[in-house]
Amino acid sequence: MSEPVGPASAVRPFLVTAGRVVGDADGRSMPVETQVVATTEGLDALDRLAFEEHDIVAVCRLPQSIAEIAARLRLHLNVVRVLAEDLRAAGQLTVHVPDSGVIHDASVLRRVIDGLRAVPDSRGVTP
Repeated sequence: MSEPVGPASAVRPFLVTAGRVVGDADGRSMPVETQVVATTEGLDALDRLAFEEHDIVAVCRLPQSIAEIAARLRLHLNVVRVLAEDLRAAGQLTVHVPDSGVIHDASVLRRVIDGLRAVPDSRGVTP
């Protein structure tokens, strides 16, 4: 009998986001290179936040990209996008979308690529 590959997510992404696949009312998703950082209000609310929201705010004590958060917390990228938008709307995260010149900076792109490569697949396996 083979050993399990790793822990499977107990909750499917659509349950965590209540079926939403984009964060804002305009139907746009945050770019993966978007930098987010916890606000004082967010840090003060940590004990009152739900599981994934708590983890996102906690990891954002220092600025993190959406891709980095997904990789660190082993969450689906779109789950992080939707929850980060919810947390921004509640005043618990500050969001900084880099201008197009920064997006084309090779070091930023390399960090985003490395972050995406660190995101495990549906079996929890990191490539």
